Amino acid sequence: MCGIFACHSHPDVVKFKPTALKLSKAVRHRGPDWSGSVISNNTILCHERLSIVGVGGSRSVYLSSRATTHQKAESGAQPLTNADESIILAVNGEIYNHRLIRKHLKNPYHFKTTSDCEVIIPLYLEYGLDAPKYLDGMFSFVLYDKKLDRTIAARDPIGITTFYKGTSSSQPDAVYFASELKCLHPVCDNIESFPPGHIYDSQTNETTRYFHPSWWDEKKTPSTPLDLKALRESLEKSVRKRLMAEVPYGVLLSGGLDSSLVASIAQRESLRLKKLQDDAIAQGEVKEEDLDKGDGLVGIDDENNISTMTFLPQLNSFSIGLPGSPDNKAALEVAKFLGTKHHVMTFTIEDGLNALSDVIYHLETYDVTTIRASTPMYLLSRKIKAMGIKMVLSGEGSDEIFGGYLYFHGAPNKDEFHEECVRRVKNLHLADCLRANKSTSAWGLEARVPFLDKEFLELSMNIDPQEKMITKEKLEKYILRKAFDTSDDPSAQPYLPEKILWRQKEQFSDGVGYGWIDSLKDNAELHVTDEMMKNPKPEWGNDIPDTKEAYWYRTMFDEHFPPSCASTVMRWTPKWVKQTDPSGRAIAIHNEKYEDA
Repeated sequence: MCGIFACHSHPDVVKFKPTALKLSKAVRHRGPDWSGSVISNNTILCHERLSIVGVGGSRSVYLSSRATTHQKAESGAQPLTNADESIILAVNGEIYNHRLIRKHLKNPYHFKTTSDCEVIIPLYLEYGLDAPKYLDGMFSFVLYDKKLDRTIAARDPIGITTFYKGTSSSQPDAVYFASELKCLHPVCDNIESFPPGHIYDSQTNETTRYFHPSWWDEKKTPSTPLDLKALRESLEKSVRKRLMAEVPYGVLLSGGLDSSLVASIAQRESLRLKKLQDDAIAQGEVKEEDLDKGDGLVGIDDENNISTMTFLPQLNSFSIGLPGSPDNKAALEVAKFLGTKHHVMTFTIEDGLNALSDVIYHLETYDVTTIRASTPMYLLSRKIKAMGIKMVLSGEGSDEIFGGYLYFHGAPNKDEFHEECVRRVKNLHLADCLRANKSTSAWGLEARVPFLDKEFLELSMNIDPQEKMITKEKLEKYILRKAFDTSDDPSAQPYLPEKILWRQKEQFSDGVGYGWIDSLKDNAELHVTDEMMKNPKPEWGNDIPDTKEAYWYRTMFDEHFPPSCASTVMRWTPKWVKQTDPSGRAIAIHNEKYEDA
């Protein structure tokens, strides 16, 4: 992940520059590798870079079976520009199909770098506001067209990358954009979360939706028959795309179904490509010291194969929990089965409590579920980055797509089940995507989420929801489990141990150890009195915390951010159940399952 700050049409942009650089510095944790800024007319674009693709300098990576030597000194340092520097671009994200875009452009274009993000410039020149439709990846960007004095800004379809837009009543013509709230609230009094799948155009001052998937209308219940093979192959392809990197990477492994499947597929692909490399060396097709081949670009090729990647001696996997946590125990079992190099981190309740204020500062939310789950992820990300890892794969999105949360047991029919799935996916940018992005980028680590691939969503969200319904015979996410169940084929290599493949859902904040949530509630009791609950702050309006834990988090949020930032926060609440606590463990079905076990 990188950090962006930009301002279009500032009345005195030269005078504003020192302030802009200071505001951009507020997200330097996202991009600690380099900083850049460009002023053009009355617009300034600032960028804080985390280099993962287009790292710069000559590099040694294995691409394909054709042996050539490729060296390119240019890096993907940003902002990026075209040949005459009339187009300026600042991007946060990864474009997985950039090699295909380069190959299939209508008009010749001189690329200055090997950065995957540079393709946005020629796409804009060819397609204008339709440019984001052609991108396969996670991204938020601001592009300035000097000749037209035009700024456009866009965010990926689901909102995997965080992005905000702000305005100021004192400077009504200026429009601000940033990766995080903390860049904007010092200069803006009106801030909104930039909507995923949308593009802003300064010429019209309008934000319009460019992402129009077939599943978007939640009232339209799909009826496509289930195809387990297509489901499996689509997820495998999605994971494969996300192995695009020139730096060390790993996988987050909670021991639950979603992260375990991602880890299993990543390990299979890593071993397959390692074998290709070893075979090429053994056959004398390439020398071990000269593994850079093909066109020198990382990403998927025309056959949707990942043609370049950085090889580590072994795929690294990571888990976190309190001592004796369910997740760490299960993660160790999965790692041993897959053969990954696993790193277990245990944290104490004191560690978590000490980090809470910092977590809320980085997450920019007071939502109870998000904070509970983000704290262990935040602590783990620091350890991972300290090991030299810059990118991790993670399992977010699966529960929203397949109705995996335990409260989905209460769905009365398939129409309401599907409607809730669509609603959850649409709100991911305010919940799990926000958590995954900001918990990791707080330490300059990037999280990639294969379940939220556009193609995988198009397939999985169009399956007849009757297939996803939870019954006595079918555990939550049954069809995803079944797609990777090879037990009926003795010759097939299993993806996961059977008891992991069929393990019941644990929400991450539960799975790290049940003592974590209990301690948060106990500490909230110490910080928030009954009298405080009866007298919430007037500036909170109708957004009144309903528990002492929620009240405690809101007061910590207020220490970091003004009230104007609260409108960007969404509270995560389950449906079809009566309790207010969002923990999966609080839902009766969870305890029943464990009592029956």
